Amino acid sequence: MTPTVRIQREDFSAADEIAALTRGRPDIGAVVTFMGLCRDEGGRLAALELEHYPGMADEEVRRVAAEAAARWPLDGITVIHRFGKIEPGNNIVLVVTASTHRRAAFDAAEFLMDFLKTRAPFWKREHLTDGSVGDWVEAQGEDAAAAERWAVSSS
Repeated sequence: MTPTVRIQREDFSAADEIAALTRGRPDIGAVVTFMGLCRDEGGRLAALELEHYPGMADEEVRRVAAEAAARWPLDGITVIHRFGKIEPGNNIVLVVTASTHRRAAFDAAEFLMDFLKTRAPFWKREHLTDGSVGDWVEAQGEDAAAAERWAVSSS
């Protein structure tokens, strides 16, 4: 199983991506999706600007997807992350995992999102409704804490 990973400016359809992943696959018993959307931050956000390091972002997302595939019995993985200016209500990220059983699909999807938030080289900057542009957004401490729970004990 080779994960599908795309870093793109264009929007995506979760339904189309799920259909592509499961088409002709009667062995798949569970599909879990996570779709991250741009929120309006209480009406103050006009758009979120997402930048990435081309090549490096793809490589890191592929590495995380391969790690998920090695940890859980998965039958499919799709990860799509957008870049550019994204307005509130629009899609930012999609993670789809497929497996014979639900637990592997749930765990793998959560793992992928935790590591996308901490390891993938993406940067965010807010464009506000008053016309101002904010600073680049700092990583959240809770994202790092969420990723730490997946650490494999060496004992």
